[in-house]
Amino acid sequence: MKYLSTRGGSERLSFEETVLTGLAPNGGLYIPETIPSLPEDWQTKWSSYSFVDLSVAVLSLYISPEEISQQELRSLVEKSYATFRHPDVTPLHKLNDKTFVLELFHGPTFAFKDVALQLLGNLFEFFLLRRNAKKGPNDTPEKLTVVGATSGDTGSAAIYGLRNKANISIFILHPKGRVSPIQEAQMTTVTDANVHNVAVKSTFDDCQDIVKALFADKEFNAKHHLGAVNSINWARILAQTVYYFLSYFHFKSQLPDGTSIEDVQLQYVVPTGNFGDILAGYYAKKMGLPITSLAVATNSNDILARFWKSGKYEKVDSEGTETAHSKDSSGVKETLSPAMDILISSNFERLLWYLAYENVKEGSVEERKIAASQTLDSWMSTMKTNGRVQVPVEVLESAKKDFVAERISDELTLETIKHHFTQETPYVADPHTAVGLAAAGILAKKNSPSTYQIVLSTAHPAKFSEAVSKALADLPSFDFTRDVLPPEFEGLLEKERRVIDVERPEVELVKEVIEKTLAKA
Repeated sequence: MKYLSTRGGSERLSFEETVLTGLAPNGGLYIPETIPSLPEDWQTKWSSYSFVDLSVAVLSLYISPEEISQQELRSLVEKSYATFRHPDVTPLHKLNDKTFVLELFHGPTFAFKDVALQLLGNLFEFFLLRRNAKKGPNDTPEKLTVVGATSGDTGSAAIYGLRNKANISIFILHPKGRVSPIQEAQMTTVTDANVHNVAVKSTFDDCQDIVKALFADKEFNAKHHLGAVNSINWARILAQTVYYFLSYFHFKSQLPDGTSIEDVQLQYVVPTGNFGDILAGYYAKKMGLPITSLAVATNSNDILARFWKSGKYEKVDSEGTETAHSKDSSGVKETLSPAMDILISSNFERLLWYLAYENVKEGSVEERKIAASQTLDSWMSTMKTNGRVQVPVEVLESAKKDFVAERISDELTLETIKHHFTQETPYVADPHTAVGLAAAGILAKKNSPSTYQIVLSTAHPAKFSEAVSKALADLPSFDFTRDVLPPEFEGLLEKERRVIDVERPEVELVKEVIEKTLAKA
């Protein structure tokens, strides 16, 4: 399996090169040359597999055994998920007869990004150790400088995945004052020598743009051997496909007696910011997992929900609709689900490439790939210049074959948290999960009676104490410490912190921080 850039070029990378490179030199994202099909016997053979077993099975379809042997891959996977608190890694929780919650927050930082970033950290270490083992005693060891941007959860998950790993330094940019107190503390209280937090007075989109600019700077990239932890890194998307398969088998085992899996429709509802989590579901669907539809659930930063209504991919609603209680000069609206306060969803570029490819009707496979990349490059250039791009009607119709989308307000987010806590069996949802649950409720009224929904729960509610407490403040039966707070969070806000402040979202200022920090190492 080789990997190509969404924006074209003759470059074809191995899995190792793809993981270590992160972002393509031409600004594109790496995708597999082909999406593999599932083995004919996967429904029976994989049905009793554990998360580790499924990870090995799915990842093996994308990674040549010449690159990573089956034994090495299993060892990496076992190491990556040994620290998760639940034996299923990502357990499926039944809310009612038609709705399930896929809990993705049982990793070390209580967020879904642990699933991918624990594995990615181990992949980085594995590849570097193997490369350095081939060097002579007097050769300089190969090192990696990992840079990433976070709207909250990516940062701590990446840090916990890479802390104290040999020959790896990690720099995480976050928008100062725009992540939850727990999220900030999880990042900045990690004081390992190779971990560096950078607080930028800006938005997440600014931080993400800086990271992309660093990768695009060929001289800087070559000097420091940059590695990506954001979901622009293909390994993150691949790792996340696994829990779609696990949840499918666990869902199948809980169907009512007399109900066949062939008789039901299965909809996954995904709280969506940077589009990585739901894109993993798209790959699983294209591989052959019987997903009926994927539902994009956004907050007031609804660039994706608006796309599925109009075919316009635009930073700010061109009709001038104001929908949030607060908005900064960049157009990002501050909401109760801050990890989704994003204007540009990086991974959406991967989906746009596939949509462009589907709508090239003539030519060989390679000619269609070239045409798709040219179209995608044109769209992204227009988006960068004008802040918006309109795709053809047939492209939008293709997108609607696999996806639906709903936008959820802060008010409905709070109502949803309260609703699920006041049920006969109380369930405490974080605000991002609540966005998904609210969207599921709206869509359930439109779905056929045979549709079941699995809502992805992306973070533990304790990471967003203000929103959860606000939703449940008037309920005497609610006690945050008793009902929500895990022991691991006790005293976290009082711990020593280490963080570097950057006054403006300027690439040169961040480069200066990285240069000075690495010079001292």
